[in-house]
Amino acid sequence: MESINAKYVSQKISKTKWRPVSHSDLQLPEIFATGSWDNEDNRISIWSIGSNLSTGMEDGFEGDPQLLCEHKHDGDVLDLQFLDQDRIVTASSTGAVTIFRHHQNSQTISVSQLWARAHRYPCDNAPCTGVVCSSPEIVTVGEDGRIVVFRADQEGVVRVIENADSSTIHAVTYLRTTEILTVNSIGQLKLWDFRQQSNSPSQILSLSGDRVPLHCVDRHPNQQHIVATGGQDGMLCVWDVRQGNTPFSLMEAHTAEMWEVHFHPTNPDHLFTCSEDGSLLHWETSSHSDMPSFLQGGRNSSMVSRSAMAPAGGKQPLISAWLSGDSSKGRLETTHMLPSQTLSVNSLDVLGPCLVCGTDGEAIFVNRQVPV
Repeated sequence: MESINAKYVSQKISKTKWRPVSHSDLQLPEIFATGSWDNEDNRISIWSIGSNLSTGMEDGFEGDPQLLCEHKHDGDVLDLQFLDQDRIVTASSTGAVTIFRHHQNSQTISVSQLWARAHRYPCDNAPCTGVVCSSPEIVTVGEDGRIVVFRADQEGVVRVIENADSSTIHAVTYLRTTEILTVNSIGQLKLWDFRQQSNSPSQILSLSGDRVPLHCVDRHPNQQHIVATGGQDGMLCVWDVRQGNTPFSLMEAHTAEMWEVHFHPTNPDHLFTCSEDGSLLHWETSSHSDMPSFLQGGRNSSMVSRSAMAPAGGKQPLISAWLSGDSSKGRLETTHMLPSQTLSVNSLDVLGPCLVCGTDGEAIFVNRQVPV
């Protein structure tokens, strides 16, 4: 725990996100954004953990995140994503979708674009619950069951799927460039193909039995058919969207709602979850060889998978450790990443060896030495 810096920020933090770093230079992430919720005045804030800050800091230890700038945010920040190095898109409890621009020279934030009632009921606003970006495209989902597509370079709305869901859509992510995944409050995972004009999902997968609300979703960065979700019961579900319409595996993760799940973007044998129960877990699929587990396979492998991919070139099949059935249960290690605390960990983001999370305890935690 020694490598964790805690910063108390006098506001409940609902979302945290690292600013993307360019792949060409192997720089570590330095800048992250946070959004707040359930405060009198909510804010979007930009922080730095960079070493180029002045060292004569009176109000913090070296290594503490330093506030660069902030801007008032109407409503709770229910989601937050970087569109590019300078622009951040937020989803608000007011139903609004906003693009903020971070001016790095002057360290100020301004509103670049605002779609005020992107999500709405006939006579009231509906919270916008999730946003995902692939510049210039922005896709949002909401409590109103709508999916809305915007472009950052256009004022109007590009596309709306009006009755995408009869229940609340809680989260959205890209499966591929033209396909998105949504999760809803009745335990369903839906695939949408934007190449189709149809307003119906191309596939629906669902939890069997109790329709437990799903709150978060992430897909494996290298093998897009592998998807992880977390829900109200704290269970971690791993799905193979190519096979079957129920989860491939279910694992007990948390004792309360799981708010976010993230595969590590460059080492997806590692996965991270955070919860209302105040914990942040690091999941690692360990294997007995030096080869990464998702490259294991062939006849000598003790891992059995229902979904061995046959890659081009006739090499041995790629088998993801996340889809290796019950045999992997013993190979899954979980580590608690925060000192024990009682208030909800609402959001986390991981990039390289750096992890940031935000809590209802009005704290931001940064760990720069995540063992991935």
